[in-house]
Amino acid sequence: MEEHVLVVHGPARAARPIVLDSPHSGYHMPSDFRAAVPDDALRDGEDCFIDELYLPATARGIPLLAAQFPRTYLDPNRHAGDVDLALLDGGHWPDAHLPSGKARIGKALLWRTLDDGTPIYDRRLSVDEVRGRIERCHRPYHEALRRLIDDTRAAHGVVYHLNCHSMNAVSGTMGEGGAGVARADMVLGDRDGTTCDPAFTEFVRGVLADLGYDVKVNDPFKGVELVRAYSHPAAGRHSLQVEVNKRLYMDGNRGPKHAGFDRLQGHLMQLLDAIAERFASGATRR
Repeated sequence: MEEHVLVVHGPARAARPIVLDSPHSGYHMPSDFRAAVPDDALRDGEDCFIDELYLPATARGIPLLAAQFPRTYLDPNRHAGDVDLALLDGGHWPDAHLPSGKARIGKALLWRTLDDGTPIYDRRLSVDEVRGRIERCHRPYHEALRRLIDDTRAAHGVVYHLNCHSMNAVSGTMGEGGAGVARADMVLGDRDGTTCDPAFTEFVRGVLADLGYDVKVNDPFKGVELVRAYSHPAAGRHSLQVEVNKRLYMDGNRGPKHAGFDRLQGHLMQLLDAIAERFASGATRR
């Protein structure tokens, strides 16, 4: 595996039936990016400090997978076939093409635009270039997450996977749900109850609400590929996307952190402890 692709923090084998992943906190710019905007602008899609927010979970025996490459280079929270044809030289993808609809806002597997609609490239990308990014970044990330989920399920009989993200306080021009929309404190996404037991989603919502947060479910973020791909609630595989509003812990969309960081981090650890206490025995209890 190439340097700056991914890192797994914490234990190789989970002591609790919980797996965390942060697919959008990376900022190491690959040399072949060849974008038409400055590196700082390419951090537009970054879930800043999310890996750091959840890092204390590793002391609780919970592994944390984190991408090291930027989301604007390749988004591991997309299917490998979710290719934006408008970005390709010739406009044709010869491999399996499975569009999610994210290309309409420039945010398919490879981003075409920044959140404000600014084009990332002044060129089209070749098929070989896209395939190379998939092999170097997408495939290893998915293999690592699948292995963590499989091993945790085998060890504990159940696994609760939290797919960890942040969101801008107000949506941009190309934002989900339209521009200028103020976000809640937290948004949980389970793809309309299909990627985890709804009782688990409700439990997480209730814990966060009791801690004082305004929490929405599947509005506007329902979860994308990383909660879909490896979830199977009936088989004890539960995946839930957790979006945290950046205003809770940082200034603006790209930092720095402010005093709310430590408070939020403590609350997220309380959430993980509550999940472990409630669900460590296996079956989701109502």
